[in-house]
Amino acid sequence: MVSLSSYADVGSMAQSLQQSIDAAVKRVQQQAAGTGGATGKVQEYEQNVAKSAMNTAPFATNIGTLVKDTSRLNVFSSLASNDPADFYKFNVTTSGPATLGTVGDAGVRLQLMDRGGKIIADSNKDAGATYDAFQKLKSGQLTLDKGDYTLRVARDKDVPVKDAKSYGVQLRMGNYSKDYDTIAKQPAKGDNPFGGNTKLQGLASILGAGNGSSNPASIMLGGSGSYGGRGSLVNALL
Repeated sequence: MVSLSSYADVGSMAQSLQQSIDAAVKRVQQQAAGTGGATGKVQEYEQNVAKSAMNTAPFATNIGTLVKDTSRLNVFSSLASNDPADFYKFNVTTSGPATLGTVGDAGVRLQLMDRGGKIIADSNKDAGATYDAFQKLKSGQLTLDKGDYTLRVARDKDVPVKDAKSYGVQLRMGNYSKDYDTIAKQPAKGDNPFGGNTKLQGLASILGAGNGSSNPASIMLGGSGSYGGRGSLVNALL
């Protein structure tokens, strides 16, 4: 039997996470106001989405299109306790130097991957050349080619997976006149990880995810008789 105090603890935790996200949003807005980059009256757009129950790159949350001197992409969310990673995808329309800004809790690791899954920038100080690339990205000196990209948000290796982490990430390429905010919420228990996307569901079926298959593809997707959810092997490997 669950006590009332247990419910209160869960509610308090959820409220604390939301407060952290709200604070991160405010800091990003204040930071943007101080650094400039906006041209004319900025149009603001916001979407509230639920992250996929299957947190691997193919099921990344779409945060929009990065258009040089036009759009700025912002995403705000949190890694819940025992949630290993979040994935976000975006498209770049033209080649050019991009800038990435972050706010939120300490101990959050960011990895930027190209369409093929190759890590091109990594916030881990031990990542060598990709860490250098991440520093260039933060200062607006890393050129991104036209194409699709995926951003992986996780914890630093020395941070316990039980520690909840809130974060905000911002991407732009030059100036901007349109601001796109994505508020990414935790998936509800029992959510279909494919979000009604029959193509993705068909792909997972072919690979054997969620049907009890023991083939390698099924394991990589987290399949073990049911949808593997947000704790798949893919995240443990990175």
